[in-house]
Amino acid sequence: MTSTEKQDAQHGEFRKYLPDLDTPRFHAIAKNDAYGHAKELLEHHRPPWLYGLYVHWRKLFEEPFKGVTNDGTVRPNLFPIRDEGLPIASIVAAAEAITSQLTPEQATKTTLHIDSPEWRSWSNPEFLLSDKGIRLDSIPPSLRTSVFSLLETTLSPEGYAKAVAAMRINHFLGELVNAPQVMNEHSYNFVLFGTPSAARPWGFSFYGHHLCLSVFLYRKQVVVSPWFTGAEPNLIDEGPWKGTRILHEEERLGLCLMQSLGEGERAKARTYKEMKDEAMPKGRWNHDDQRHLCGAYRDNRVVPYEGVVVATLGEEQKELVRQILGQYLLYLPAKSRELKLKDCEEWFGETYFSWIGGFGDEDPFYYRIQSPVVIVEFDHHSGVFLANSEPAKFHIHTLLRTPNAGDYGFALRKEIGAGVSQEYVWEG
Repeated sequence: MTSTEKQDAQHGEFRKYLPDLDTPRFHAIAKNDAYGHAKELLEHHRPPWLYGLYVHWRKLFEEPFKGVTNDGTVRPNLFPIRDEGLPIASIVAAAEAITSQLTPEQATKTTLHIDSPEWRSWSNPEFLLSDKGIRLDSIPPSLRTSVFSLLETTLSPEGYAKAVAAMRINHFLGELVNAPQVMNEHSYNFVLFGTPSAARPWGFSFYGHHLCLSVFLYRKQVVVSPWFTGAEPNLIDEGPWKGTRILHEEERLGLCLMQSLGEGERAKARTYKEMKDEAMPKGRWNHDDQRHLCGAYRDNRVVPYEGVVVATLGEEQKELVRQILGQYLLYLPAKSRELKLKDCEEWFGETYFSWIGGFGDEDPFYYRIQSPVVIVEFDHHSGVFLANSEPAKFHIHTLLRTPNAGDYGFALRKEIGAGVSQEYVWEG
């Protein structure tokens, strides 16, 4: 069974893989800001593999939203409107503190319609591929502070701390590879959807390298889905934020679950033995997402169930599943998290745990937990900025989706109904 000491050693190994910065790639990123760096991809098609993926993403974006499913059919009536105790008045006030500071030009780019398709145009690479809203490293400190205040008021304390840690680790990576204008603690975009209100639906998106949050709000209810959180490396080992680390609990708990399974259960859970397995069908692995299935722009993907059913496992294993889901629901405030976790438990009879890779303490791995009401993915990646050619424990990608149209609050919106009365009589 893995230990904290082993994790610490594995996460600290990233310094063996620091890249050679005396190359055209790193010369270019060092001199560019986010907009110049984006031109490298969008105009010069560098790197070509990511440009090809971007073109594919835009094709996916053209499809109307349906939602992730396991068989192509969206199941209705899974997500009730309910009181989750959200401090909506405080959240609205925090959002209005942002809108009151926007210039007319900023407001046009930042306040979009509640049903705008731009909800779906987030992505996790460092390239600024969707320049909407305001960018935190290009705005006055007072406005930036207001954006962080909205995040802090909306998320749980633990979730907000995790988000801040992800941003700081992104800054640390920018220092490691001499790209501070492209990757820093403020290299994120913020955009509003709808008008902040205590009675009507609205929301916001916060996105950038290794941190993307989609937040839908209606009265005292919140949906934080989809979200993406990653880190390369996942540990800061020097400087003012030394000791900052994320995603280690998701790693530890997932490995504990896999190692605790019986031989037959483990065989069912393990869909592929190798991280890039010859048995994988075309498209099961790609250069950017690697083993992830539900990343950026994959809003309508059909992801068939695979693995072992959680309800057939022992109580120890079920508790580990609960703890894993608890980590993935960390962005939610306490009551919302408690209710969502109960939703997940009710579907343990149709919840599947699947695994790719080895399951020894040293092995990199991928896992997924999937049910009608939640999908979470964990993946150890090869280097993007660091030079490890194989997946390593210090580069981690995680994400959460709410299938069956739950992402972006779409399923709830159908239950809310129209906000403007159709009746009108001119009284002049």
